[in-house]
Amino acid sequence: MSVAASANIDKRIKELGDWRGETLARVRKLIHEADPEIIEEWKWRGVPVWEHDGIVCTGETYKQIVKLTFARGAALPDPKKLFNASLDGNVRRAIDIPEGGTLNAPAFKTLIRAAVAANKEALAERAAKKKKR
Repeated sequence: MSVAASANIDKRIKELGDWRGETLARVRKLIHEADPEIIEEWKWRGVPVWEHDGIVCTGETYKQIVKLTFARGAALPDPKKLFNASLDGNVRRAIDIPEGGTLNAPAFKTLIRAAVAANKEALAERAAKKKKR
């Protein structure tokens, strides 16, 4: 885990000082519970990113929402219909959490684990293609 990235995420949560910081902290905790090996990064001038064999999701904060964008979201099973934004894209999907919004924690953890599995699968496929060359 990048100590600097984790410190930046801690700082962002504290700076927000409102429901967005609380939501980001809660989501971060669920992500780590779902995958203790997740790595925290700080990219694109201040976006928290969680990675495991590639990007799992990002955690952007806006005035009205906390947006969790899953890099391979379109390929992930979502039986509990957590994805509620960026639904038209071919690759990404997002979960927008407004003030007072709730998140189904068990379903979210399942989604995190599915995203990690998708990253591992994509990594294995890339490695197999390289071997064939």
